[in-house]
Amino acid sequence: MRNVLKGLAIATILASPALVHAETITIACGPEDDELKQCRKGAKDWAKKTGNQVEFAPVPLKRKDQFTAFKQQLSEKRPDVDVYRVDVVWPGMLAAHFIDLKLYVSDEVLNQHFPAIVQNNTVGGKLVAMPWFADAGLLFYRKDLLKKYGQNPPTTWQELEEVARKLQQAERKAGNGKMWGFVFAAKADEILTCTALEWIDSFGGGTIVGEDGKVTINNKKAVEALTTAAGWINDISPPEVREYEEKNALDFFLSGNAVFMRNWPEAWAKAKARGGKLKCEVKGKCEVAVMALPKGGKDGKSTGTLGGWHLAVSRYSKHPEIAADLVKYLTSPEEQKRRAIKAAHNPSVMALYKDPEVLNANPFYPSLLETFTNPVARPWQVTGRQYDLMSSEFFNAVHAVLSGSGTPEDKLKGLQKTLERMSNEGKW
Repeated sequence: MRNVLKGLAIATILASPALVHAETITIACGPEDDELKQCRKGAKDWAKKTGNQVEFAPVPLKRKDQFTAFKQQLSEKRPDVDVYRVDVVWPGMLAAHFIDLKLYVSDEVLNQHFPAIVQNNTVGGKLVAMPWFADAGLLFYRKDLLKKYGQNPPTTWQELEEVARKLQQAERKAGNGKMWGFVFAAKADEILTCTALEWIDSFGGGTIVGEDGKVTINNKKAVEALTTAAGWINDISPPEVREYEEKNALDFFLSGNAVFMRNWPEAWAKAKARGGKLKCEVKGKCEVAVMALPKGGKDGKSTGTLGGWHLAVSRYSKHPEIAADLVKYLTSPEEQKRRAIKAAHNPSVMALYKDPEVLNANPFYPSLLETFTNPVARPWQVTGRQYDLMSSEFFNAVHAVLSGSGTPEDKLKGLQKTLERMSNEGKW
């Protein structure tokens, strides 16, 4: 009997996937240095734990180039990459190429994540991607300067404009001629869709396209929002913001020459790397704080565009079950906690926003709960495969307004007509 049990034990060990069916899984992480570093750490920990091997596929630097490369690989049904890092707006355009992760992820696990993000990643009833880390626009500000001049953090865009102008003028008078009130990324690209959608939604101007597919962008609140934003250029914001990407805005802010900045939460890690105290070009230290974005007036709301990156398993993977296991590990509460502490990658697991160690590393996290519970989503689900084209039309129209080459009224009126033609009467 003992020999029989011994034989069964040996058979069980030999049948272990980690020992007998060890495979190599290839993942396409992000190209950014810190994100790639964190992805490599997590994936290698999984490999060590399971006995499988992991390789890292090269990823283009630009988001648009990433999408093009991934779409081509998937269209050719190539098995080269098992796990893809996908943007929050890609599920609708790439869903047909990904497996349904509900086959591998329990409802109990899914319920740990923000419902809005899980819903975002569900297409036609299929969970095509697991939330990896969340993003939403936030307001970073010079806490030391607001304290110096006796100002409170702004609750509306109008208050931000007033405080930014006052502190900008005071600092320039004090000798810092490079000081500006507010910097943000407004390059004619997807980042401007994110930024401008926050402005418009905060004023109550909708989400460009409604859930019913009808185009809604040409309205008075949207006009008011863009009129307000256009007025910042050359007043409290340098004209260069019209060519800024997120990194440009962050570099300018970290130089100590801006009072306020709109950016994604992981920008906190860049500031924290210097202990939260930034060396200013003039003198002294710059103390950074973070809060939710302002409302569009007293009757408006604070809103942040839903962003973030997620992990999907290719339908053409030769080892979908093992690839799904890697995804489950990388999106687990334990791994999300590690990355939140190390790199300020916002967890999609709700409980981590009350974790003492996470909050010690990211004290602004409590302010994100409402943002991630009720974010404003870009209308990719209703526009489907035409999302990128729709977004391009939108950010180009907004960029023209910021550049002074058209009024908000005219540009939104023209955009409404263009998108209506594109939508085929709401049937995207």
